[in-house]
Amino acid sequence: MHIALFVRDRLPVRKYGGTQRIAVYLARGLADAGHRVTLIAGEGSHVPEATLVPLTRAQRRDAALDLRPLLPGGVDLLLSYGPLAGSPGIPWIRSLHGNGKPGAARAANTLYLSRNHAERHGGTAFVYNGIDLGEFRFRRDKAGYDLFLGRLHGVKGHRWAIEGARRTGHRLVLAGGWRPSLSRGVRYAGEVGGERKAELLAGAECLWMPALWDEPFGLTLIEAMASGTPVLGTRRGALPEIVTPDVGALGDTVDELVALRAGLARSEPDACRARVERWFSHHVMAEGYVRMFREFLATGRLPPGRTVSERESA
Repeated sequence: MHIALFVRDRLPVRKYGGTQRIAVYLARGLADAGHRVTLIAGEGSHVPEATLVPLTRAQRRDAALDLRPLLPGGVDLLLSYGPLAGSPGIPWIRSLHGNGKPGAARAANTLYLSRNHAERHGGTAFVYNGIDLGEFRFRRDKAGYDLFLGRLHGVKGHRWAIEGARRTGHRLVLAGGWRPSLSRGVRYAGEVGGERKAELLAGAECLWMPALWDEPFGLTLIEAMASGTPVLGTRRGALPEIVTPDVGALGDTVDELVALRAGLARSEPDACRARVERWFSHHVMAEGYVRMFREFLATGRLPPGRTVSERESA
């Protein structure tokens, strides 16, 4: 197939940018599977696996941008990472990476990131995110600290991570976009990406992800596991679909997370890595998207997604 991806940003991003990184990983996975990929993205983008159609700064900011003149001939389907002002003239799917307003109707061509994400928006079609494991370091020996990685926003639960690390007596490295007021035993690493991010993930004894909102997926979950690092999180959104007892632990309160922290020592780094290799690589993600693309082109409808447990039993 010839697939076009539409992202308004310049790719790849240097640090934070989960949606943008997933678009790059998907382009790689589709190309590795033998598909042709056209990337409509900001000028200066460099994704070797795709043919770039560059967007000027003015085009990137134009909410009414008409994609029809930008699409090369022969494109079978467009996957857009944002809303479109009008029809692109070919079959297209909207990839939703955030949460919509409760009760808001979503178009039937919307594709979600987990079963929970889909159900909360009245849909059934989803494909789990996947990462290129080559960008992450795997380590069995850890460096004696816990890690929080993500936006330092209240719904991400960084304050729970700080309190939990203090109560369990573990040093915490906090990596995010702005510097909060910190307590003793917490080190602020700033916004990280690339080698620094891979190093922090690989050296951590666990990743704290005490989400206080319904995560559509939670990309840092699989980034940590790919590094051999177990996850300690809440049962919000997609987390119960991603984190199993052999690779982490989930609770509903700070007290529960504090009690669960000691048990993470039983989580084997190899089991964490193996789970990502089997279910959350960019190649597995690409397979899921191709399944969606073929069904949509054949019937005009997106098929239901498959959870890990459903794929295991198939």
